[in-house]
Amino acid sequence: MTDRQGDRYNVHADDVSGQLVVGRDNTVSRIEVASPAAAPVTERELGELRAEFARVRALVPQDASDADRARELLDELEESATAPDADAPSTMAYVRRWFSRHLPALTEAVAGLVIHPVVLHLVEAAGGAVADEFHQRFGS
Repeated sequence: MTDRQGDRYNVHADDVSGQLVVGRDNTVSRIEVASPAAAPVTERELGELRAEFARVRALVPQDASDADRARELLDELEESATAPDADAPSTMAYVRRWFSRHLPALTEAVAGLVIHPVVLHLVEAAGGAVADEFHQRFGS
């Protein structure tokens, strides 16, 4: 081992968030502890969610000029909510925004679908970036 003379470190840090390593020939190791996986969503829970989507679809006025588009968007929302992927939160936000602009009477019902307990369970089970974006867009 070589003894190095003359190394001197004078460090001042304000509001540091995370690691700070000072010196020469340092080795930094990081160990991540995985959080326990969320329990999978049951078929009964999925059935409850699908029934809620059917109830909201029935609220779409048949004579509304945007009725077909509203049903298409509800289908897209259901697909997005039950199979979370990288685009799920953005799809949910888009559909909710569309209803608030085109069929405002249904905005609350659609928002209820987005934050339905089974959807929250699915988002938590997906974890990672999907869950982070969902919570950023819609809260906990």
